[in-house]
Amino acid sequence: SQIAKAIGRHSHILTYCLEANLKPLVQWMSGLGMDGSQIAKAISSFPNILLYSLEANLKPCVQWMSDLGMDGSQIAKAIAKHPQLFGYSLEANLKPKAQLLRERGLSNGEIASTLA
Repeated sequence: SQIAKAIGRHSHILTYCLEANLKPLVQWMSGLGMDGSQIAKAISSFPNILLYSLEANLKPCVQWMSDLGMDGSQIAKAIAKHPQLFGYSLEANLKPKAQLLRERGLSNGEIASTLA
């Protein structure tokens, strides 16, 4: 039902190639431990995630989350809650902001807990 709502709000989703966009993303998210409702929530709340490259955008962002100390379930939860994170530049946005928070005294664990 969440996917149906997303299609209703973002009909351009129907123009995406199932084999090139949706299937690989869903398989990858499943491999991260996300369940069907988490995947549906992520895609329905941020359908542009279907346009991002797994290798160039999504995997590096997940690696960064892992480097912050997030475990698989925290990463799955963060993606479901904040899929728009993938829309931000890792090098120009996320990493510098995390560094600023570290300089302000937050640990990686505290930064990670704000995402999950």
